[in-house]
Amino acid sequence: MSDGQSLMRAAAEVARKAGDVALGYFRGGTAVDTKRDGTPVTAADREAEQVARQWLEARFPQDGILGEEFGETRPGAPRRWILDPIDGTKTFIRGVPLWGTLVAVAEGERVVAGAAYFPAVGELIVAAPGQGCFWNDQRARVSTESDVSKAVVLATDERFFRYPERGAAWRELTQRAALSRTWGDCYGYLLVATGRAEVMVDEMLSPWDAAALQPIIEEAGGVFTDWTGARTSFGGSGIATNAVLAQDVRARLGAMGSP
Repeated sequence: MSDGQSLMRAAAEVARKAGDVALGYFRGGTAVDTKRDGTPVTAADREAEQVARQWLEARFPQDGILGEEFGETRPGAPRRWILDPIDGTKTFIRGVPLWGTLVAVAEGERVVAGAAYFPAVGELIVAAPGQGCFWNDQRARVSTESDVSKAVVLATDERFFRYPERGAAWRELTQRAALSRTWGDCYGYLLVATGRAEVMVDEMLSPWDAAALQPIIEEAGGVFTDWTGARTSFGGSGIATNAVLAQDVRARLGAMGSP
């Protein structure tokens, strides 16, 4: 088994373990606290990340860990695991099942494996560069739709509070698309990677939101960039598309770089 395959399997296993912990709290009326940045957090977020960290410490004690809830361990390590125990906490709190657990493995800013687990709907997608992307053990592929007027386009929140110009570009895109939907979080990227949607955008993404998604989209045959068009999951934003719409959509959104 190659390093990519073993890391992909490890990412999937720890995502499952953490996600199943969170699932035990889902729709259970867990208390909600507010973090310093104004975002919500629950006991499910914290316990799920703790379980993931414990699993990783036992098996990869030299690696760093960066998690949304407990920060960074061994920041100088050549390799680190990037964790989001519940991506879509607001969705989780509302009892909507489209939240996920994200796990990525990175060497510097090169992501070498990623997994996204959606325990409330029974979906797991995992990928590593050169190893392919697998959705519930079946090969995942983006769509081949080349016409924006026939595309499904998604966003987590279409209000775009921080970057109104991105919101204006997004709304123009929705007018040209066949269908636009929100309430995305990481589930929107799963839909792109599995060919059920063509575009997913977020004006703001933290590393733990984006890192697992980049190899998933790319190994499914799609394109993942930040909003400048740079191929990175550390740019603070995200645009995921199938391959044939990549240039057209980024031009419409004002993402001027070359994906």
